[in-house]
Amino acid sequence: MDDRAWAAASDACAAAVAGMGLPPRLPVSSPSPDAEPGEDRGAEVAAGGTGTIRVGVGGWTFEPWRGTFYPKGLPHKRELEYASRALTSIEINGTYYSSFKPETWAQWRDATPEGFVFAVKASRFCTNRRVLAQAGESVGRFVNQGLAVLGDRLGPINWQFMATKAFDPADMAAFLALLPRSVGGVALRHALEVRHASFADRRFFDLCRRHNAAIVHADSDEFPRIDEPTADFTYARLMGTSAKLARGYGPAALAGWARQAKAWSRRGDVFVYVIAGAKARNPAAARALIRKLG
Repeated sequence: MDDRAWAAASDACAAAVAGMGLPPRLPVSSPSPDAEPGEDRGAEVAAGGTGTIRVGVGGWTFEPWRGTFYPKGLPHKRELEYASRALTSIEINGTYYSSFKPETWAQWRDATPEGFVFAVKASRFCTNRRVLAQAGESVGRFVNQGLAVLGDRLGPINWQFMATKAFDPADMAAFLALLPRSVGGVALRHALEVRHASFADRRFFDLCRRHNAAIVHADSDEFPRIDEPTADFTYARLMGTSAKLARGYGPAALAGWARQAKAWSRRGDVFVYVIAGAKARNPAAARALIRKLG
């Protein structure tokens, strides 16, 4: 599909939200060439494996998405409602910088449809420290702020570490032991995004496997690419979108990521987020990947 057809499809999507009513699940902006008429491409994708594949972006408030991803005139307060019907997951990034009241978590939950799942980036106060073993109080404060309010909308937590944080086996073991298995009756899944080359270490893989913690697969030239099955789910962050491409990635790259996601799904649920890179293109890339998976 060329860019003019893509734009026309976006206009059609905008028409669907004219007035104040949103459909139960919004159509994505551009139908797949091989999609059946009326086929829903917004739902999560079970792609022939044992797990469900969910695809999304980081956050939902970004001015350049207004009028491109979001229809013109859509009230800002309804952007999550829209995004959660065009994508199948979103990684909440604001939680890295601050905490939120339970009422806010409830609003996020209520704005999204059944089947939609949030990933949550953990507070920087838990991970940006010299001694991780001393993070217990910060971890407790983070998980108890209201995550359980999301209920079945709660997906994995991303514990992101700075690129200067090197692997210390004893300290990382102590940190993993601090991560709770549940909060408020809701099970927790943990993923570790490490950015120092020293983490490409079998001892780290074994620690994560012992705690059923996933190692985030980062598609970046700046950080180590680690693809180790250490948990019953996979968490990937794709950081290579290009502003020169309408969908952020070319057809071959999207097909490659679709194949990879399907392979990961054979070992459990998969969460793929199009992050960083040419951020203005990320929703288009995520939606294109959802269609490839279909």
